Amino acid sequence: MQERAADRRRMNLLWLQSGGCGGCTLSLMCAESPDLVTALDIAGVDLLWHPSLSEASGTEFHAILESVRTRREPLDILCLEGSVIRGPAGTGRFHMLSGSDRSMKDAVAELAAVASHVVAIGTCAAFGGVTAAGDNPTDACGLAYDGRRAGGLLGEGFRSRSGLPVINVSGCPVHPGWVVETFLQLAFGTLKAADLDAFGRPRFYTDHLVHHGCTRNEFYEFKASAQKLCQLGCMMENLGCMGTQVHADCNIRLWNGDGSCTRGGYPCISCTEPGFEELDHPFLLTPKRAGIPIGLPTDMPKAWFVALASLSKAATPERLRQNAVADHVKVPPSRGQLRHKK
Repeated sequence: MQERAADRRRMNLLWLQSGGCGGCTLSLMCAESPDLVTALDIAGVDLLWHPSLSEASGTEFHAILESVRTRREPLDILCLEGSVIRGPAGTGRFHMLSGSDRSMKDAVAELAAVASHVVAIGTCAAFGGVTAAGDNPTDACGLAYDGRRAGGLLGEGFRSRSGLPVINVSGCPVHPGWVVETFLQLAFGTLKAADLDAFGRPRFYTDHLVHHGCTRNEFYEFKASAQKLCQLGCMMENLGCMGTQVHADCNIRLWNGDGSCTRGGYPCISCTEPGFEELDHPFLLTPKRAGIPIGLPTDMPKAWFVALASLSKAATPERLRQNAVADHVKVPPSRGQLRHKK
């Protein structure tokens, strides 16, 4: 039986921000049922410091870091939001720890060495993300990954004091539920190495595909495709939607109670995956070869997809054919006769 929160020592959480936009914090503050503060209290987690939520600054902030660094104050969960800035030439001096002569890179590495758990919040902290795009002049990377390559700041073999690797809660931004649930599992001791996928992401959300629960799935099944963003059809064939390939539960665990990218009329751009910022084609374009999308659903042989797609298109109901290229439902489902047992 799991011990109750009241029977455990309360855990300390320290949250730092590096090379990013702060969007994951903004998303996290939208946590609901329960809200963030209530969730942390339920879990028995105390927030030592957060750049947006804490009053302490200046010397008070540095005193908190020093107490953690010297282990006078236990550090149970270290969170980093934003990528690690290693430039120029590996010095990290493109991003200095405010009020000190030390780089944020070195400060994070030192704190990670004394933390029981290290959590990368968002795709930037996990893999480098948008900050590492293009020529990457700041030499940005993730805590334990540089794009899809293991390594990053802490190295492939890094393990926190709990024995776990860096926990990569990726997303751009993250869903608040992913972060809160990760904290709850850490607080109750239920998150084990087997609960992380090959990229160190919690499997409770990456064992799903964005495709699961998508409201456009009927259009997908019949390959009734949208031609423009404002239309209702499936966006995989023409508009670059990668939901059938991307690991996340965005259409099951809705945002703000009712939303997701695809529900908002925008294709999935694979923001939970390493390297999503470096696509070799425009986000809103589906690359094809001989008219067949290059990126096919995971675990599905191309020949099978082609055969099923041909049959599906031939069997597409006129209702779906018309609605797929409309911005509203033009043809509602017919009132078919229901069969009842006599």
